[in-house]
Amino acid sequence: MVGGAVRDKLLGLPVKDRDWVVVGATPAEMLAQGYSQVGQDFPVFLHPETREEYALARTERKTAAGYKGFEVHAAPDVTLAQDLERRDLTINAMALSAAGDLIDPLNGRRDLQQLLLRHVSPAFVEDPVRVLRVARFATRLAPLGFKVADETNTLMQQIVAAGEVDALVPERVWSEVERALNEPQPSIFFTTLRDCGALARILPEVDALFGVPQPEQYHPEIDTGIHTMMVLDSAAQLSEDPEVRFAALCHDLGKGNTPRDRWPSHHGHEERGAKLLQSLCQRLRVPRGFRELALLAARYHTHCHRAAELRPETLLKTLEALDAFRRPERLAQFLLTCEADSRGRTGYEESAYPQAARFELAHRVASAVDIRSLVAQGHSGEALANEIHATRVSAIRTALSGK
Repeated sequence: MVGGAVRDKLLGLPVKDRDWVVVGATPAEMLAQGYSQVGQDFPVFLHPETREEYALARTERKTAAGYKGFEVHAAPDVTLAQDLERRDLTINAMALSAAGDLIDPLNGRRDLQQLLLRHVSPAFVEDPVRVLRVARFATRLAPLGFKVADETNTLMQQIVAAGEVDALVPERVWSEVERALNEPQPSIFFTTLRDCGALARILPEVDALFGVPQPEQYHPEIDTGIHTMMVLDSAAQLSEDPEVRFAALCHDLGKGNTPRDRWPSHHGHEERGAKLLQSLCQRLRVPRGFRELALLAARYHTHCHRAAELRPETLLKTLEALDAFRRPERLAQFLLTCEADSRGRTGYEESAYPQAARFELAHRVASAVDIRSLVAQGHSGEALANEIHATRVSAIRTALSGK
């Protein structure tokens, strides 16, 4: 047994997937024993009963730029030690024999004890995917106190400087981003990427937020990048929904291109942010659900914060823009994102967010309008739509006045 299963077992974490390396075997021998081959670039097989993955021991040699530029050699003479040496981090380069003996030629257990994410060898720089993987492991293991080793961060900087990160395909980048969003403290993923310079290459819209000031009376943390990371982690505390967390990450992108002479004000950042977000989502091929919620949060989060000031008409228009009457679950996601934005400020981490209740009340009474009775009164077409709108505005006004 190799890789993450060994690491998590030693850390006392739940072991989700077990991977195996087979030494001294050929593909023909694996197929003869009932295994089915799934790997195209190198021999990986599924166990006929457990369906766990069994890979033949292999080595890799860099042949071209990018994460696909490797020549793989899998043969019966490849040793377990050689297979472990091609892995990314020492904590992922341990093996456990069937008898329970730990095989640790690269001192992965030592680094587990020292809470370090350290590269296996200088060959680490050959695969740009490793930058993303290290950031994700830093995120996942942050609650245990793990840090990226300084020398490993230096190699990550070299990968970025060589332009290797630019060769990553959008699907792989998004896959790692989405996995990081599901971790308890997802901000670590993005700050780790920023520490090595990769954030500016992968998510320049987010990187541009750091160093941009905001009005101190509303944002004691001042820096927009710091605020965004606080909002992201606040969203993670409020919701396990990765769509909410992504919306939290992207809600303020427009502040990243506010002209400097307007700082710390960011008037109009909502629509500027929506345009940046559309570009980001297209580039990384972000799934539709993530994109739609994030765009709504970018455009309307300040509406939500000002809920107490909004006229009933504006409240209803915002609910309509959110498609809240057909998709009430989208409203719930939006309100969570806005609450995370409010809490993601120094000193406001535990503050109440009454604006959400105001929007929920407006939605509830507007949804209760009996459309069938309006139809029965003879309204139809555009006249019906206008009557529904007017009746909903009236219902919201009455509810908010407390009468």
